Amino acid sequence: MKVGLIADTHDRLSAVAELLRQLQEGGATMILHAGDFCAPFALLPFIDAGMPLLGVFGRNDGDHEGIRAIAQRGMGFELWESPHSFDVGGKRILLVHEIADATETSIGSHQIVVHGHTHKQEMKERDGALVICPGEACGWLHGSPGAALLDLDTNKVEFLQLPAAEWTR
Repeated sequence: MKVGLIADTHDRLSAVAELLRQLQEGGATMILHAGDFCAPFALLPFIDAGMPLLGVFGRNDGDHEGIRAIAQRGMGFELWESPHSFDVGGKRILLVHEIADATETSIGSHQIVVHGHTHKQEMKERDGALVICPGEACGWLHGSPGAALLDLDTNKVEFLQLPAAEWTR
């Protein structure tokens, strides 16, 4: 099973839509969002993509009720406060916006930890868990919107990056 990993979308709908398209092309059947949708309308590309979305709120998600209201339009959308723990594809996953909000014990009790906030793509092992930051889907800070594709059967992670030249205009 492949899942798309995304974070820090910060209302950049066109970049998010393109990343979701590429994640679907890569075989993603579900999206895990590590927070910072920002405005409720930022969920519209996820609804248009027609894939289930599991997500947590980030530091810049001010209107939780508005975001939840839009999420109810999507099929299989679930949003929680950060951090949140769940099972998908036989893996115990911790979804957290800021990795500092997760304790070492919590990290070590999961097979996969997905976080956002840093806006930098990164993958490492920590306390026996595969820790992944898919980067910033918005591209506002570093110029290149990004996401990641995770194969839950093999733990292989493929980072996606949209060309900076097209997104810094």
